[in-house]
Parts: sequence; C-alpha cells; structure tokens
Amino acid sequence: MRLAVVDVGSNTVRLAVADGDGDVPLPVHTAKRRLRLAEHVGPDRRLGERAVKELVTAIASVKEEAGRWGVRDPFAFGTAVIRDAPNRHQVLETVHRETGLPLYVMSGVTEGELTFLAARQWMGWRAGPMVLLDIGGGSLEVAFGRSRTPDYVASLPLGAGRMTREYLTESDPPPARAVRELRRRVRHELRDVAVRLRWESPRTAVATSRTFQQLARLCGAAPGKKGPFVTRRLTRADLGAAVERLASLPAAARADLPGISPARARQSLAGAVVAHTAMRCLEIESVTLSPWALREGVMLRQLREQVPLWRGTVGTGAAGTAGAVIGPYRAADAGSGPCPPPRAREGARRTEADGAGRPPAAVPEPRHTS
Repeated sequence: MRLAVVDVGSNTVRLAVADGDGDVPLPVHTAKRRLRLAEHVGPDRRLGERAVKELVTAIASVKEEAGRWGVRDPFAFGTAVIRDAPNRHQVLETVHRETGLPLYVMSGVTEGELTFLAARQWMGWRAGPMVLLDIGGGSLEVAFGRSRTPDYVASLPLGAGRMTREYLTESDPPPARAVRELRRRVRHELRDVAVRLRWESPRTAVATSRTFQQLARLCGAAPGKKGPFVTRRLTRADLGAAVERLASLPAAARADLPGISPARARQSLAGAVVAHTAMRCLEIESVTLSPWALREGVMLRQLREQVPLWRGTVGTGAAGTAGAVIGPYRAADAGSGPCPPPRAREGARRTEADGAGRPPAAVPEPRHTS
C-alpha cells in the first residue's frame, strides 16, 4: 500500500510518500516547497490573495509530484496558519477548486494526538508514561499518555512564528524586555498544563518539529545527514545558553549558526524561548527528539485503521469536501476564529486555546474522530 500526505505549515508545504509495510510507513520520497504563509498573514490573521495563489501553486505542484510516485490523491492538511485564518473556508474552497485536491484542517488537539501516536511508535513502550512537546509556527502542542494514544492534549497559541510577530519585531535583535514579556506569556499559557503534568510525573520527555530539531543541532546534536537512528537529545541547560546566544544576535547572524536555517532564523529566538520556558514550567530536564511526527502519525492512523482519516469529519463542509474539519475543532461560523473551551472527554482533558488570549466562544461539541 502506497500513501502520501501533504502538510501545509507556516513556512513550507511538505510532501511525504511512503509504502505501508504492516504498521510501519517506510519512506519512499519527500519534497518541500518554500511558502512562508505566515509572512502573508494580516493583523486579523486573514490569508491574503497573494498567499492563496502561492498556496494553490504549491499544492498543485506537490500533487503532480505525488502522482509521479504512484499516489494520485494524497491526503492534504493544513495546520495553525490555515486553521486560525478567519477566511479559512474560502481558502480551502479555492484550493479544492483550483487543484482538485481537498485541503483539510486539523484541530490542534488532533495534531497533538497524531503526533503523540507517531512519537510513541518511534520511542516504543520502554518510554513508559510519556510527555510530548511540539512547536509549530502557530501553536505549541503538549500531550501526555501511558499507551498508544494520549490521555491529555493541550494546543496553545505559542508557535514560534506567532510569538515572533507578537513580541519580537520591535528591533533586531529584540530588547531584553520583549524576551521577558514573551516568557511571561508562555508561563501564563502553560499554568494549567504544568499542574497536570506535575501530577502525572512522566518518565520520558519527547520533542518533535523543525524548531526542536534545529535547536538540538545548535546545542550539539548530530546533523540530519547522520540519519534518523542516531539518538538526539536537548537539555534545558544547553537550551538556556542557546536562548542567550540567539537573543544577542540579529536574525541574519543567527542563520550562520549550526542548525539554524536562513528561512527560520527570524523565528528561532521565539522558538527557543518557548521551548526553554515550557521545559522549565513542566520541570523537564531534557528531551529526546523523535524524527517521526505529525505526517507519520497521519500515515500510521491510515495504515492501522484502513480507512481515510477524513471519514466522519465535521465542519461547514460535508465529509470529504473542502471546508471539513478533522477533530474537535469548530468555529461558530465561517468568519470567526475561537476554538472550543477546555473540556473533559473520554476520561482525558483536552484543551485548545484561542490565539488572541480572550475567552473562547462556546460551540456545539462535534463528534471526536480520533
């Protein structure tokens, strides 16, 4: 069974093609298109016409490439940069109309669940009770669990790109005051999560995402060319030193550091501050990096259940159409952006925070598909 996923993130559109060998997606081909959607987000978080055109071009390109590798209709999904856009339904409809490929939106909670699934599969059962940290461009996901799926997931508006735009644009490098304000924001958002995680006392801490990978490389971890089976760890002490180093440099100079790519140099400081503050709040001394993350989680879900991930979706669109939303996320209407309030479900507390930090509007409870 050959399958493919298209991941639309804040900075890139990534294609992953794999062969399903039992429960394991074996990599066949990967590709990416540099997009930087986050740079085209307006103050109201809307995606402008130029951004949508570039998105359509990128998705059409990777769809064609997936076809050359034997997958005619890859599963395409967008993360926070699409999810948080008030005009996301128009964006999804445009992409579907112009490319013929539906683009789905995952809730942050569903992202956390699928990323945890992939990290658990990679780390194995010896990891025991496990906490996962994943920093994207728009959100931070924290998940905890003892088995294959997490018992607790929180999705918070603490992505590296978002925090850069909100706190670190005053000057380059930013003033120390701005970094302190960002730290306070992270501590505030994580206060409830920290209480829960201290109670759970996880045995193993795992991190995923390009943000953590680049920070680990900056702190001395093996480069990517050494392959996925090299153990890579990042300690809180090393990360604290990295924060000070990044904060002293302008963005252009950060790109000369090991592991920091030019495309992510501007947001590398915010990512480091979020990562370090989260580890301190959650009393995590070190994290092990998992090369498997959200894309692999999507593939694992498809391989194990042998049904399309988008089956039973909810949202303004019908299942299988543009505008559908996967997981426990639904805006009250197409023009709003709030997420559901914290709630308990299936014995686990799963929360998703509103990007503006204001109290979210109450919405109907959708069917949970994970």
